[in-house]
Amino acid sequence: MEQQIYPPDLVQAQIAFLRAYRALAADPRAFTTVRRRQLLHLSARVLFHPHWAGTVGRAHLEGLRRQARALEQAPAA
Repeated sequence: MEQQIYPPDLVQAQIAFLRAYRALAADPRAFTTVRRRQLLHLSARVLFHPHWAGTVGRAHLEGLRRQARALEQAPAA
């Protein structure tokens, strides 16, 4: 599969989703309602982004997740 280029705001929303998910998983009793609402909001931002104007395939979503994880783990330049 070819490398997909995603808009920066979409990648940032996915990174924020990953971080919020990890925060909820790390301590599920702390700020549960706030974190779950944040996850819901971020997932909507990712799934209903204009970049996905047509149909969204699972491979494209997985590509976005992989790119977001790679950017999140990369050292700051």
